[in-house]
Amino acid sequence: MDTCPIPKTMAMKRLLFLMLNLSVFALSVTAQNPSDRQLAEAVIQTYFDGWGTGDSTKVGRAMHRSCHLKNFRDGKFIDLNRTQYLSGFRLRQRPAGLVTRIVSMDITSGVGAAKTEIVTDRDTFTDYFNLMKIDQQWFIVDKIATRIPHLTAPDLSEPTKETLITDLNRPWSIAFLSEEEALVTEKEGTLVKINLTLKTKLTIKGFPADTAKAGYRGDNTGIFDVVVDPQFNQNKFIYVAYAAKKGKEKATKVIRAVLENDALRNIQTIFVASPYSEERYHYGGGMVFGNDGKLYLTMGERLFNEKDEPALPIAQNVEDKRGKIYRINSDGTIPNDNPDFGPKAIPGLYAIGIRAAQGITKHPVTHAIWFSEHGTMQGDEINILKGGANYGWPVKTTGKYRFAEYAPPVLNGNTYTDPIWYWLQTVAPTGLTFYTGDEFPSWKNNLLVAGLSGGSLWRLVVRGETVLRVEELFTNDRVRLRKVAQSPQGKLYLLTDEANGKVIRIKNSTR
Repeated sequence: MDTCPIPKTMAMKRLLFLMLNLSVFALSVTAQNPSDRQLAEAVIQTYFDGWGTGDSTKVGRAMHRSCHLKNFRDGKFIDLNRTQYLSGFRLRQRPAGLVTRIVSMDITSGVGAAKTEIVTDRDTFTDYFNLMKIDQQWFIVDKIATRIPHLTAPDLSEPTKETLITDLNRPWSIAFLSEEEALVTEKEGTLVKINLTLKTKLTIKGFPADTAKAGYRGDNTGIFDVVVDPQFNQNKFIYVAYAAKKGKEKATKVIRAVLENDALRNIQTIFVASPYSEERYHYGGGMVFGNDGKLYLTMGERLFNEKDEPALPIAQNVEDKRGKIYRINSDGTIPNDNPDFGPKAIPGLYAIGIRAAQGITKHPVTHAIWFSEHGTMQGDEINILKGGANYGWPVKTTGKYRFAEYAPPVLNGNTYTDPIWYWLQTVAPTGLTFYTGDEFPSWKNNLLVAGLSGGSLWRLVVRGETVLRVEELFTNDRVRLRKVAQSPQGKLYLLTDEANGKVIRIKNSTR
């Protein structure tokens, strides 16, 4: 018997109805089966809720009975079991300004680790949780905690600017010879000496003739950092990093020279970040002497776009000098106690995975070395230098790729070091310094960071390796900044990245 054909429109409706029901079913299954990550996050949220209201029942629900909690209190190591920890909670109203967040989490086959923060009006609590899935339920099985009190003294400082020196050709770096005199590198000029009292400048003679000059705006070639030897008063050594040319190709070069009678003598090349190439971007060129007397150098990977990366990215290739940080002796030889990156690694390697680090400085108390890193689309970072560390580029970044379709390779066995701070907007951080002067008392040991993008200057309040607060200065007086530096007596100066570049003094108008 013949059957009546179903009208086309009716068939389409039935198909759509079927697809809709399948979608609803799929969503329902997903909703009914949350991932292990979601379940672990829910456990931490239960802990947050209980902590905020002093509810020991909720806190206890999140913790396995075997959980121990460890921290330092008044300089003493404290180890509490679950019962001891819960006995300290008392019910209360949740504080109005309480902020809780999961900073990071990693889950692997029924175990996990999480970093969390609880911020009150007085303290920031940073907790590291170990988690396990036990009998199909997630628990916190271990906790390590630290507490950092906030600064309570009001900041009455009112920074203002005073221009001292003008007509510099895009100044890049400044190195103080005394409180009055300093060397300044001009990215598109030469090496000059300035007198901050007389407001004069003169050209240092004898600078190498192989300097590559910028050909257009955005060209990164030129003269970069200048530093003086820790024993300068005895040996008169200075060190300069610059883009050196060989025909049409360029590479970052570091020289050591004797500064004598306003001229460079006995010039020695102590490092070249070969290969020479035609790229005009991301040379690095930052330098600082560590507390160990060694010279630390930043070298950019010299690429603009990730799509030009080879199969093994430049910054991840230990046989390529680009995209790295180096530690060398002042004469260019290699210290015996540098990290071991393998038999084929470039001598002097200290850290890898660098895109475009420029600023580098030393903490005045811990003597740890901190450095800034340019991202692409956001991804600007502040990092603490660790021997043997891999800072991830381009496999890992806190920003976006310039080439959206770029898919970084999977490099098995690598461990990447996260920044201690990164911006959500583009800053293009450059020269940075820790403030140790007396003119701004509330800024003591704060990190100051200059930025090219938007003409920004940032003050980061840090405790240990944690950034507590960030303040942007001079938001109504913006100019591209290349460097923020401090004189021997603690005065603050800025270098502006302009064709008519300036040296600007930062003063406290309340004094």
